[in-house]
Amino acid sequence: MTSSLVAIDILPESALRSMVDVMVRLIEACGAVVIMIGAVVAIVKFAAALTRRDINQFSAVRLSLARFLVLGLEFQLAADVLRTAISPSFAEIGKLAAIAAIRTVLNYFLNREIAQEQREVESLRQPPRPASGGSSVP
Repeated sequence: MTSSLVAIDILPESALRSMVDVMVRLIEACGAVVIMIGAVVAIVKFAAALTRRDINQFSAVRLSLARFLVLGLEFQLAADVLRTAISPSFAEIGKLAAIAAIRTVLNYFLNREIAQEQREVESLRQPPRPASGGSSVP
């Protein structure tokens, strides 16, 4: 018996690029769907708040939409990172850096606004606390 080496075919770069391109498109589509769902949810909540004429619900609507936007942008950023994972050029790395910086700043401000809106919504839900003091005035 003679031993023979089994040749392992490594996936050609063009096939790998094609697979990554399909994954990138799927991830981008997921991000777009998340943002679209968030917009629909926000529109429904906004319409409900308008019919009840409850201005306090507007903050909750904005908070809900902002959460969907943050999640959708994370999907978009993941797609951009994956796009540059296969033999990136300096131009692609530069584009990714610019996109990542813009989206990171946007996410930072959205998250900050979400936290602020969350505090406002929670403060509206809690009944006011009675003032504590040693004396009571009748």
